[in-house]
Amino acid sequence: MVLAPDSVTPAGPVPQLGALRTLIDADFRATDRVIREALRSDVALISQVGEYIINGGGKRLRPMLVLLAARACAVSDERHVQLAAIIEFIHTATLLHDDVVDASVLRRGRETANAIWGNEASVLVGDFLYSRAFQMMVALNDMRVMRILADATNRIAEGEVMQLLNCHDPETTEARYLQVIARKTATLFQAGAQLAALITGQPEPQAAALGRYGQHLGSAFQLIDDTLDYSASAAEMGKNAGDDLAEGKPTLPLIYAMQQGTPPERQLIRTAIESGERANIGDILSVLRRSGALEYTHSRAQQERERAVAALSVLPESVYKTALEELADFSVERRA
Repeated sequence: MVLAPDSVTPAGPVPQLGALRTLIDADFRATDRVIREALRSDVALISQVGEYIINGGGKRLRPMLVLLAARACAVSDERHVQLAAIIEFIHTATLLHDDVVDASVLRRGRETANAIWGNEASVLVGDFLYSRAFQMMVALNDMRVMRILADATNRIAEGEVMQLLNCHDPETTEARYLQVIARKTATLFQAGAQLAALITGQPEPQAAALGRYGQHLGSAFQLIDDTLDYSASAAEMGKNAGDDLAEGKPTLPLIYAMQQGTPPERQLIRTAIESGERANIGDILSVLRRSGALEYTHSRAQQERERAVAALSVLPESVYKTALEELADFSVERRA
């Protein structure tokens, strides 16, 4: 059952990722070949787990961002393909580690790797993907790539630890929540877009603007993810409604609902965050609807989308710039 209020339902057609991919189809297929080649290992379990999660039906939004940004900057070689594969490897490593930390058993409607092979294998294969990504960075022979991605992976790790500290803490503020998503999610989007500009020879100010685009895009994407956890069906999201609550994560919809709710409503959400229980999920969903928490979170995502699109003003007009704008639209208007 979809419980989203009408005000957070997309007002118009949702941009389709498939249509955007057609612009970079050759790049996308080349990236996939690089990924599969780099997954090869003499250790069979590494290839097995890696292939399983890479084939997990993800949106491949981060490599798509890299490829579109590079094309918008008039790329003239193949380094953007290697960079897109590196970004996907780092993202995939974080997914493996996240599912272990969260004790997740379902992602995108399939069993998680840790549910099949165990936590130890998932953590170690995640380490392999991180280290393979850095081997691929070295092959690009560009210290800017090494520096930006080394800093990015460090910030992502900080975000993961900050999120862990926020878990089961109903006193988590909106500012603390936003700090987490800025590090944990937006950082890799930012690095990918910025590097796509740098490797195509763009000046630092233009590369920084592309980085801001990626940062705001990533924040918008995560805000909508946290809205969909309470508004999309299990079939759409590939997980159950309120999974974040079951993990004790105080995301923005819950934070806002506690600010706006009555004392009994605040206590209901506080107890659920502290215990990580989903037993009262129906009542909590009602509080989220009454308080306007989903609309508020959606409006914050829309602000991030607008900032992302504004950052693209440094680019000349092209079909790729338009696609980047549509990617920002997708991040906010998607239903899953």
